[in-house]
Amino acid sequence: MSVPIAVNGAAGRMGRTIIETAAERDNVEVVVGFHASEAGEIDGVPVVAADDVPAALDEYDPEIVVDFSTPEAALGVVDACVEADVGIVVGTTGFDSDGHEALETASDEVPVLKATNFSRGIQVLLRTVTEAVGALDGYDLELTETHHNDKVDAPSGTADTILETVQEERDVEPVYGREGHAPREDDEIGVFARRAGDIRGEHELVLAGNDEVVSLSHRAEDRAVFAAGAIDAAVWLAERGDGWYDFGAVIDQD
Repeated sequence: MSVPIAVNGAAGRMGRTIIETAAERDNVEVVVGFHASEAGEIDGVPVVAADDVPAALDEYDPEIVVDFSTPEAALGVVDACVEADVGIVVGTTGFDSDGHEALETASDEVPVLKATNFSRGIQVLLRTVTEAVGALDGYDLELTETHHNDKVDAPSGTADTILETVQEERDVEPVYGREGHAPREDDEIGVFARRAGDIRGEHELVLAGNDEVVSLSHRAEDRAVFAAGAIDAAVWLAERGDGWYDFGAVIDQD
């Protein structure tokens, strides 16, 4: 049995990649897509305007909505999902505190899985970061991320997640870039964002001290990496009840 899903942000880069990736799998089917303005059809999948989401959820009856859009568009679809009792996988980043609170409130009614990155490799990186930062106490920390030139939030959601992982192990304050006379403090972590070309996503955490350097990095070669992970999350979430979930739980089940 394939899981019927909808894609919010269907005409975007990630939305199109999810539709393409799902077409190659037999455990999932994209039955409808949503976008800010009606796109008609993408690879045989009907795409409707955001205003028509409630009616489309009723007509196409997806079990899960996979969202890669904007915070505003995501929250609109989340409200419709709650009304229709449809779970949602959220890959959109850049939510403010009110947005995060709205997602968490929705999880009281439907299953919600929120992740800043759906790469399996990133999940391994986060666990390695925890171990390395805990073991190398006192080493200087620097975090760099690089993405394509259309990405609007900086630092990336994944960089924020890496930073949060570091801060769970050590009390450090982020310094976002440096300029002029800026001596480094012992309790800081430099955070830097670069935007260029069509780079899918690169993240690196450097730990330096004791005359040695440890570099923990991850580079995505294709957006299909994230699409595959988001689809895995959707199939997994379809078997869950209401609640708040993260991508690490999907990996652990494997």
